[in-house]
Parts: sequence; structure tokens; C-alpha cells
Amino acid sequence: MKITVIGAGSWGTALALHFSQHGNRVSLWTRNADQVRQMKEERENKHGLPGFPFPETLEVCTDLADALQDSGLVLIVTSVAGLRSSAELLKQNGAGHLPILAACKGFEQDTGLLTFQVLKEVLPDNKKIGVLSGPSFAQELAKQLPCAVVLASENQEWVEELVPQLNTSVMRLYGSTDVIGVAVGGAVKNVMAIATGLSDGLEYGLNARAALVTRGLAEITRLASAMGAQPKTMMGLAGIGDLILTCTGALSRNRRVGLGLAEGKELHQVLVEIGHVSEGVSTIEEVFNTACKYQIDMPITQTLLQLIRKEMTPQQVVERLMERSARFE
Repeated sequence: MKITVIGAGSWGTALALHFSQHGNRVSLWTRNADQVRQMKEERENKHGLPGFPFPETLEVCTDLADALQDSGLVLIVTSVAGLRSSAELLKQNGAGHLPILAACKGFEQDTGLLTFQVLKEVLPDNKKIGVLSGPSFAQELAKQLPCAVVLASENQEWVEELVPQLNTSVMRLYGSTDVIGVAVGGAVKNVMAIATGLSDGLEYGLNARAALVTRGLAEITRLASAMGAQPKTMMGLAGIGDLILTCTGALSRNRRVGLGLAEGKELHQVLVEIGHVSEGVSTIEEVFNTACKYQIDMPITQTLLQLIRKEMTPQQVVERLMERSARFE
């Protein structure tokens, strides 16, 4: 299959590398012309994912039209902020009909839409739109270490067709039609990872981390269910699986945000030091707004919002959560 990957961050590059090493022709494109030039010359993404040379089956394209030629699948792996404009570019290039997977996680700012909802809004006639989500770090996939993720779409027939085509000995795919649950799980776990990083940075211990992960899962499940998801999805890879990895893994950017804030650093300084997009930060307010819309109690999300608004200190966040009124679980 010919696959077009839009977005050359660490995850986009890792997916392009992976699929090009498993029998697919892959074209990689990004808006950053300087980055495209560097990748074409050096056959490596030294900014997004250094240390992993590109195979011959991975083509870096200067023009999006060239990248889309003969494509059977488009993966959009930009930040959520770049998702809508990427979909618009597909439409402008006459490729809005192509099957599309959003491989970014979060809610769109201002609209509060999930990733697949953004794509459906821009490309209402496209019946093959889905999301790719689950516990997966770019560096590990680039090393061809095994992982398992979820491919979700409302179009069950397409999911059943695409899963075996993309399945490999390294990346095992599971199909799902609960696209809301998969998208919400992928978005909100980033918020919970900031909270666990905060707790770990303050050295509150493993007991506190376990409590935050567990209660974080409860928050995610409440919100996802209110939005129309199946609660059982949260017990799978796109829910608890992704949550555990992001909250405990040393490679987690969002956890590193919490660790940095625990050191007393300003948020902008932490983000500069990380050097890559940490979707959890921009997601906090949209998650809180969505929770308010559905009248869902999400105390972890609410206290983190107060933290980034500087209405609370890191220590007060954890203390506030532990001092909440006793209740049945």
C-alpha cells in the first residue's frame, strides 16, 4: 500500500519508518520546508527523531501533491492544532476522498471537537475517517520494539479491511467502532500524565501515583461515557493501556511537564526544555469545558487548570485532591 504521512514530528516519523519497513511505500511531508530539505539530504529526521536512518521505501516529499500521488491511506500526525488546516490542504489538493487516520490526540481548542470530528467537519463526504491511538512511544516503535494500538472508525467495514493490511509483527492493531471512546482516552490521558508527573516530582510516592492513575481513569470513563462512548473501551489499550504508559513512562512528554512544574519552573520554560508538543497542556481547558458541558465531575482536571492559571501551587494541587470529601468509590 502507498501511505502518505503528514507531519514529521517524532510520532509521524516513527510511523513513516515503521510502515516503510513492513512492505509499504511511504511518503512523508511536513509544512516546514527547511526540515524537508534536511531530511531529504541526510535521510534522517535529526530534529524530530534522530538516530534512525530512512529506508529506501520512505520518500520525503517537498510538495504535498507528490506525497499524495497514488496514496491509499493518509495519516495525519501533526499536532491537534494543525489537524484542521491539514485536512483543508487535502481538500485543496483533490485528496479529501482518501481514507484518513488521525494519529494525534486531543480536543481542538475553541471548538472542543475530537480529532475525527474535526476531519468529518472539514470533509463531510468522506466515509473512511478514523483514529489511531494506544500506548506507544515513538522511540520504541522506531527501534521496532513491539506495541499494540487501536484503529477506530464508525465505518466497521473499513476497519475490518484496514486492520489486517496494517498489522505487522511489531505493531499489533485492534479494531474498534467506538471512535469516541478511543479518541477521548487518547486525549484525556495526557492531562492525567501531567498530574502524575507533578506527584512524582514532589516525591509523594508510588501510592499517590497509583491513586492518581486510578482516579484519572474514573474521570476519563465518566467523560467518555457522557459523550456516547462504551465504558469497556476504557478498560482496553486506548484507555487504561495508554493511561498507564503515559503516566509512568520516562519517555512521556506530559509526565515531564508535571515533573518540571514540581521543580517550580514556569510552564513556558518547561515546554521549551521539552522541545516537542505536549498535547496535555492545551487539552486541559478543553477537557474541563467539555466536562462542564456534560456536568461531569473531573477534580484532577479542574485543579490542573487552576495550576496552569497560577491560581494554585503544585503542592496545593495534590493537597486539594487528597482533602476532598470522603465518598463511596
